[in-house]
Amino acid sequence: MHYQKSLPRLPVPKLEDTIRRYLAAQRPLLNDEQYSNTENVTHDFQSGAGKQLHEELVALDKNNKHTSYISAPWFDMYLSARESVVLNFNPFMSFNPDPKPEYNDQLVRATNMVCSAVRFMKTLRAGLLEPEVFHLNPAKSDTDSFKRLIRWVPPSISWFGAYMVNAYPLDMSQYFRLFNSTRIPKYKRDELLTDDKGHHLLVVRRGNLYVFDVLDRDGNLIKPAEVHAHLKYILTDPTEAPSFPLGVLTSENRDTWAGLRQKLLDAGNDEALQLVDTALFCLCLDEEVMRDHIHISHNMLHGDGCNRWYDKSFSVILAKDGQAAINFEHSWGDGVAVLRFQNEVFKDTTEKPLVGPGSQPASVDSASAVRRLGFKLDEELKAGITKAKENFHAAVSKLTIDAMEFKKGGKEQLKKKKLSPDAIAQLAFQMGFLRQYGQTVATYESCSTAAFKHGRTETIRPASVHTKRCAKAFVQQPGQHTVEQLQGLLSECSKYHGQLTKEAAMGQGFDRHLFAMRYLANSKGMALPSLYQDPAYAAINHNILSTSTLTSPAVSLGGFAPVVPDGFGVGYGVHDEWIGCNVSSYPARNVHEFLKCVHKSLEDIFTVLDGKPIH
Repeated sequence: MHYQKSLPRLPVPKLEDTIRRYLAAQRPLLNDEQYSNTENVTHDFQSGAGKQLHEELVALDKNNKHTSYISAPWFDMYLSARESVVLNFNPFMSFNPDPKPEYNDQLVRATNMVCSAVRFMKTLRAGLLEPEVFHLNPAKSDTDSFKRLIRWVPPSISWFGAYMVNAYPLDMSQYFRLFNSTRIPKYKRDELLTDDKGHHLLVVRRGNLYVFDVLDRDGNLIKPAEVHAHLKYILTDPTEAPSFPLGVLTSENRDTWAGLRQKLLDAGNDEALQLVDTALFCLCLDEEVMRDHIHISHNMLHGDGCNRWYDKSFSVILAKDGQAAINFEHSWGDGVAVLRFQNEVFKDTTEKPLVGPGSQPASVDSASAVRRLGFKLDEELKAGITKAKENFHAAVSKLTIDAMEFKKGGKEQLKKKKLSPDAIAQLAFQMGFLRQYGQTVATYESCSTAAFKHGRTETIRPASVHTKRCAKAFVQQPGQHTVEQLQGLLSECSKYHGQLTKEAAMGQGFDRHLFAMRYLANSKGMALPSLYQDPAYAAINHNILSTSTLTSPAVSLGGFAPVVPDGFGVGYGVHDEWIGCNVSSYPARNVHEFLKCVHKSLEDIFTVLDGKPIH
C-alpha cells in the first residue's frame, strides 16, 4: 500500500473531448444519414442536459476525493445485474502446466497451490506484498536499488518518485477482496461480503462441499504435509455425488437464487452457508481428464455447474490430470488483481513447491479435521436445484468455443516494423468480421485504469474509420492497392490504435464518462436525455466483438462468453513469435468460420509486411 495514498485520481474527461471521441467511434458504424442524426442529438446533449450532468458529476467527484467517479456506479452495475454470473460475468484464466511433469499430479499440485495461495495472502495482509507497478522503463525502475530508494520516500508523495523514472504504481484497493470474500445474492441488488477472520478453505468434489482449517490459531499456514493429508482424504472420500448439489444454485438468476438462499437460511442451513461464504477461497477438484484446449475452456469457464461455487471471489479449479485454472466473480475486481495472484502462485509452486511426488502426507486425523457440509433441503429447495440444473444446461449447451494459433509471426516481427502488436491483432478481428459478415460492428476492448485511485476499466474502441478503410482494402479490393499503400494503411491503424490505448489507460475514453452521466441522470429520476435514447447509442453498446488480452508466463489461455447473444467473446494473446485466440459464440454466429477469417487476415497482413502482394 506504499503508493496508495499518493495515487493520482481518475480524471473526469472534458465534455467536448468525450463528445468528439464518441462521434469518432460512431462514424464507422453508421451510414451518412444515421451519422448526421447522431451528430445532431449529441450536440444538443453537449449544450443541454449533458452540460448540466457533466457539471454535477465534476462537483460530486470533487466532494469524494477518496475514490473515483466510476467506482460506485461500476460496483452498482455489476451487483444490480440479475443474470447468472456464469457465462455473463465470470471469466477464467488457466495456468500453464508445471514444467516438471510429475508435479502436475492433481493432489500434489492442489496442495502446492493451496499453500502458495495462503503464503500470498499472508504477505498481502502483513503489508509486505510488493506494490504492483507498470514499468515503462524497467531498466531504471524495476531494480533493487530503485526499490531501496523509494522505500524511504513518504507514502504521501511516493507516487511522484516512481513517476520520475517512468513507473506507474497501480491501485491495490481491490486486493483485500481476493480472500474470505463472496457475492451474496439479494433481491434487486447483491452484496459483497468479506470476513478476514475465516481460517478455512472450501473444497468442492463431486458436488460435495468440504471445509478444513488451513490456518492455525495464530493465523499461520498449517504444515504443508497436513494440507496434503486433508486433500488426499477428500480425494479418496467414497461419498457419492449428492442428488441435489447446492453449488448449482450459484449459477441461477440472481433474484431466483436470493429467494432460494432465504429458504435455505429458514430451513436451518445458516451455519453451513456462513462457512462457505467466509472460506479463504474455493478449491474445485474435478473428476475429468482434459482432452484439449477446448475442453479446458469449457470446463474452466462453466464446468458441469455442480462442482463449483461461482459466487466466491475466485475458485482454483484442478482437473484430474492437474490442469489448473482460476474462475473469478467479476464485481469485486478486475483481471489485474487476479493475474498478479495467479503469477505469484505459479512462480511459487513451480520454483519452491512445498510437497513433491514423493512426499508423504502427515499422519493426522483428517476425518476429524475435514468436515463435509450437510444441508437440510425441503421439497421446494430440491425443486429449485433441479430447475437450476436444467437452466444451467440449457445455457451452456448453446455455447461454442474454438481456438486458433497463428504461427507465422508475432510481437517481435511487428515491433521491428514499428507496429503495435495489439493494434494488428485488433485489426485482424475487424478484417475477419468483414470477410465473414461484410460489415463493421461495435467492438469493445477492455483497458485497465488501475494507474488511478479506485480505477476500474475503460473501453478502447478498436473499430475506427482507419480500420474500416484498411479492412476494406485488404478484404474487398486487394488488387487495387500497391504493397506500399497497404503498409501505409497498416501503419495508420497502428498509430490511431496506439493513441486510443494511451487515452483509455489515462482515463480519457468516452464510455465510462457517458455511463457515469447516465447513471447520475437515473439516480436523480431525470428524464433520460435523448443521446441515450438514440438507436446508435444502443448499437455501439451492443458489443458484437468483445475482446480482452492478457499475456503472462503463468497463463496458458483465458476466456469468457460473448456479452450479447449475437456476439463473439474474443480472448487473445500476442506472443513473441505467434498469436493465439480463444473465441466463444452462441448459435447466432459461426466461431469456426470467424477464426478461419481471422487467420487469413493475419496471413495477409504478414505477407504485406514481407513486401509481397496479396491475392
